[in-house]
Amino acid sequence: MSTSYRELGGRVPLTMVTIRPVKLFDIPDVMRVERASFREEYPRGVFLVFLENNPDTFLVAEYNGRVIGYVMAYLRPDLEGHIMSIAVDPAYRGMGIGSALLSEAIERLIKKGARYIGLEVRVSNLGAIALYERFGFKKIKRIIGYYADGEDAYYMLLPADEWGGRN
Repeated sequence: MSTSYRELGGRVPLTMVTIRPVKLFDIPDVMRVERASFREEYPRGVFLVFLENNPDTFLVAEYNGRVIGYVMAYLRPDLEGHIMSIAVDPAYRGMGIGSALLSEAIERLIKKGARYIGLEVRVSNLGAIALYERFGFKKIKRIIGYYADGEDAYYMLLPADEWGGRN
């Protein structure tokens, strides 16, 4: 018998969350999490192409058979690993799920040969910035008007040799 989210008092122990590569049947749930998390959404085709090209670094967090978070990461030809998108269902935030996804993505990118891990983040997304800084990411530059709504982004970078397996 599985334990429900409500039975746990609104907290999900990470030991009950599985981080695994995404499957085709997960895409609608990934899109649901994305819609609940971002103002701008990727079209379905982006997820499908990403799945085809990066099956080992497109990951989901699953709890009780339900996708509650995802991370999309890839290795660029210049050996920079890149976190394209990461999100956790709002009902499951603050439980370490985003950290677990980010940690696993970084580990997989480094195993593939990444020398750096980069990402862009909205300057207003203070929670995500704090998470990335805890992992050792540093703000490298501000990208003016990066998002479609005109908001700026920070480009943040983590050298692989500074990664200590934190989360």
